[in-house]
Amino acid sequence: MTTIGFHASHEQISPGRLLHAVAAAEAAGFGAAMCSDHLAPWSERQGHSGHAWSWLGAALQATDLSLGVVTAPGQRYHPAVTAQAIATLGEMFPGRFWAALGSGEAVNEHVTGDRWPRKPVRGARLLECVEVIRALLRGEEVTHDGLIRVDRARIWSLPATPPPLLGAAVSEATARTVGTWADGLITIARPVDVLRRVVDAFREGGGDRKPVRFQVHLSWAADEATARAVAHDQWRTNVFGPELAWDLELPSQFDDAARFVQPDDVCGHVLVSADPKRHVEWLLELIELGPDAIYVHHVGTDQDRFIDVFAERVLPELAS
Repeated sequence: MTTIGFHASHEQISPGRLLHAVAAAEAAGFGAAMCSDHLAPWSERQGHSGHAWSWLGAALQATDLSLGVVTAPGQRYHPAVTAQAIATLGEMFPGRFWAALGSGEAVNEHVTGDRWPRKPVRGARLLECVEVIRALLRGEEVTHDGLIRVDRARIWSLPATPPPLLGAAVSEATARTVGTWADGLITIARPVDVLRRVVDAFREGGGDRKPVRFQVHLSWAADEATARAVAHDQWRTNVFGPELAWDLELPSQFDDAARFVQPDDVCGHVLVSADPKRHVEWLLELIELGPDAIYVHHVGTDQDRFIDVFAERVLPELAS
């Protein structure tokens, strides 16, 4: 059975309000939660970007949910620092935490002042980070000299069982590579035929029988016009392909790029409807692909009303 989880969007909501929201989501019947690790939002209008790792400790303590994070080791975080954070949450909350590793976006990583590498280099750097993190989570002392450098690192507080390390992927090519090393795949929901090809690529790369999870962007409001307006206001900076989205460095640059994005353009990337039944239909189509979890992200900032409506009119339909 597919778990329906709640996506906590640090880019849009303050950490305190987001902690309230994830607790409300658990009380409403959402079965899990996740977040993304950002230093900056996608737009100056969104206006937030709390520290994911600090928040995760609080959220795991405040709820009984399984929680995960999409993060990018290699530039803003040294892989030894990422491994220590994973180990600590895994030790404190056994069986409830997972991390998905990706190659990152310049909007979060440029702050180190290091050059933002080309995609092939970022991919190679990620694989080195995965190797280092796994070794550290096994309790090994690690020295490494490559695209990243590690000198005699060791994690001293280890969980009995290392948390799963998933891979984050959008393209088929990246998903195929993720299948070679990850404990599972997390990807963004798109049209079913596109998503099926990404999942198939992960399976072909070595991810057969491993869990697959989807993050779904949607916009719900009491009427269609408001649902469209919310999606356009909050998520129009997220309609660009990887060749642009991964390389822009400032929220203001995303805002400039999105000046001419129309509401209809956003509807191709966000499931927009005021009708809860339509959201049920969309989610059922995704469930047909067999994910073990779908994390629902309402792109608006009024999470309380969204949680209440989905608890009453969407989650029961999916459960039945």
